[in-house]
Amino acid sequence: MSSFNRRSLLLLTAASGLTLSGCGFEPVYGTDGAATALQDNVAIDEPNDNATYLLVRELEDRLGRGRGGEDFGLSLKIITDQKSVGRTVAQVTTRFDITGEATYSLRNLDSKEVVTTGKVNSFTSYSTTGSTVAELAAETDAFERLMVILADLIVADLQAYSTTNPL
Repeated sequence: MSSFNRRSLLLLTAASGLTLSGCGFEPVYGTDGAATALQDNVAIDEPNDNATYLLVRELEDRLGRGRGGEDFGLSLKIITDQKSVGRTVAQVTTRFDITGEATYSLRNLDSKEVVTTGKVNSFTSYSTTGSTVAELAAETDAFERLMVILADLIVADLQAYSTTNPL
């Protein structure tokens, strides 16, 4: 019968870490990283509603806010929907799901050529069991959380694209 040996596990973990260090992984924003061409170099189209404003704010937080002279432009289209998902026996809604879908298009501003496009989607939920003020705050927070998730997905897609397609 064998017993668990913590030292063997630690040695194995350390050895595998050393072998992974030479596998070719490198940070996308590191020195000569694939996504450095995106950092502070993307002009995002102006928002036209609150949801788009929240998404643009999150994207600028991740990609940087251009200072003029950007090489890339990013167009966005957002569709959100709210659905009742929790009801009591008296048919009072106690929970809502907010679904969101963002379609984006990265384009080269010099050549006007579309570099890549994509679509991301996700959802968040909020509870309606509190007061009216608490419910409005929960709804607002859910929309903000959804835009954070969509921004993360868009940036991850752009970073993944940049690793296989030099920008």
